[in-house]
Amino acid sequence: MTTNQTASQDAEAPQSDPKSTDDPTQRIRDSAQQIWLAGLGAFAKVQREGTKVFESLVKDGQSMQEKTRQDAQNAFAQAQERMSSFANDFGTRATGQWSKIESIFEERVARALARLGMPSVAEVRTLRQRVVALEERLADIEKGKPQGKL
Repeated sequence: MTTNQTASQDAEAPQSDPKSTDDPTQRIRDSAQQIWLAGLGAFAKVQREGTKVFESLVKDGQSMQEKTRQDAQNAFAQAQERMSSFANDFGTRATGQWSKIESIFEERVARALARLGMPSVAEVRTLRQRVVALEERLADIEKGKPQGKL
């Protein structure tokens, strides 16, 4: 080692008194003094850098809050989209099932009515057309006859 290094090490090392290392009271005082100085140093450091650290924490908190808000909005939008899709699919399937049930019901009612001798929709439509045609002919005939006679 060089003399400079030895001198600086001697300056940094606490001056030890042979009596102080043996005296427990002195060791406690030295330890308390070091703890006090460490506390003062921490206090001074916090005063110097505390504002910077606080502002940095606020900035980080704002970033985290915005990211969390964005993630929540995205999750909500995805859930809403899934529910909308589910509702549309459900509605489509329900409508399809309802149509099937309706057609089955109509077929069964039509067969039951046919067994009972009831005319079908097509047969009733044909009969109506015939009645209208007969009424028109009757009206033409009545116009040609004198009004006093029936």
